[in-house]
Amino acid sequence: MTIDLFAFSLYLDPLAIAGVNLWALALYLSLAGFRQSVTDGLVRWFDFAERSLYLSQEEFEQTRPARESQNSFWASVLGILPFLLLGGLCYYSLTIGLGQSWAISFGIMGVMLSGLYELARRSQL
Repeated sequence: MTIDLFAFSLYLDPLAIAGVNLWALALYLSLAGFRQSVTDGLVRWFDFAERSLYLSQEEFEQTRPARESQNSFWASVLGILPFLLLGGLCYYSLTIGLGQSWAISFGIMGVMLSGLYELARRSQL
């Protein structure tokens, strides 16, 4: 199927995709402060970049609630990218050091432990 779309062969290892995503989820859950700062920074940047698109202040103020909610949505979607990069770094470093099965196993344990941490953190708020 991909051969029909592309002129080159593209192979993605399913275990590598699973391992990177496991590590990204573990880091996303455990690094709540970093997650919030990335999302807040992206929202600020989107708001600043979008302000330059409007010529009148009245039109800018009329569409403010819709734009702010849209910017928050896109900031939360794009805020996943740093965790995917860090998850890839963790997964590939463990794959080189210990092997692929250990990297996946540690990723599963990391997700479970970070999930417990996130539940405990939220119950204390």
